[in-house]
Amino acid sequence: MRKVLAALVIMVMLAGCEKDTAGGGNSAGGEVKYPTKTVQLMVPAAPGGGWDLTGRTMQKAFTDGKLIDQSVEVYNVTGAAGTVGLAQLVSKNSGDPHHLMVMGLVMVGGVVANKSPVKLDQVTPIATLTAEQEVIVVPANSKYQTLKQLMDDAKANPASINWGGGSAGGTDQILVGLLAKAAGADPKAMKYVAYSGGGEAKAALLAGDLTAAVSGQSEFKDLVSSKKVRALAVSGGTGVDVGGGSPAKTIKEEGYEVELMNWRAIVAPPGIDKPTQDAITALIDKLHNSEQWKATLADQGWEDFYKSGDEAKAYFTSENQRITTVLTEIGLG
Repeated sequence: MRKVLAALVIMVMLAGCEKDTAGGGNSAGGEVKYPTKTVQLMVPAAPGGGWDLTGRTMQKAFTDGKLIDQSVEVYNVTGAAGTVGLAQLVSKNSGDPHHLMVMGLVMVGGVVANKSPVKLDQVTPIATLTAEQEVIVVPANSKYQTLKQLMDDAKANPASINWGGGSAGGTDQILVGLLAKAAGADPKAMKYVAYSGGGEAKAALLAGDLTAAVSGQSEFKDLVSSKKVRALAVSGGTGVDVGGGSPAKTIKEEGYEVELMNWRAIVAPPGIDKPTQDAITALIDKLHNSEQWKATLADQGWEDFYKSGDEAKAYFTSENQRITTVLTEIGLG
């Protein structure tokens, strides 16, 4: 019996050591030290888009603000509205708290539209970060001066309008579908070209391959400022300056009952114990409260949309339900 008890004690001790290794590292007081090595921050999309901008802005805020004593590396994994990166996080990085991933509303839609076998309820929610209005833009030489003109043609002849934006089933395509529905057009008839990153959509618009493009307002701010494209409307409740020097009109002001905000968030892989999850959340809390992050929100025109821990988990669940319903209604689910 004593031998059996001794073996059990050793097994428990080894299990505890394994947990400490998988986590951030437990201190004598039971708190988890995090991070203990380089943080790998995955952007599950091509460079140049909103997720990429979010990830690299987080990296800069961590570094410039000296918020952690470890480095932060950002890397890109492209494909299928972020679901390729999602699958990698869940399988390859399971149990590793030093791998985090930027995600958001686009991925919620992407999971549905791409019928992804890996679901968002498999990750460890950490926090929502920002919310951003979408903007609808056309080339500077476009005949369309107003959103109504564009949607009138989209309704009369859907094939005449080439829409472009982020991945299939993402925020951009959801907005096009909602706009079509509000304008009395057939959402399923809209010609939408999906790109893996904002940089590709910009290039296609400037090359004349697209009639109109949709993305987060910060992604087109430079092109609007340089007068290479014209902003027709933004998707929030109030107009914001997207680079033109004055607030752009909202979709509602243009006569369509549509409002949509593109939120972004940070998650960890599955298999993270609660103390380590709390330590990661505490680090993101620290980022959110830093002066560097507050300045970033102002510079980019992002709205503070912070929810962490259980509140973030509940929000992810509700958004899954909402977006699944929307995609089904506009024929994308």
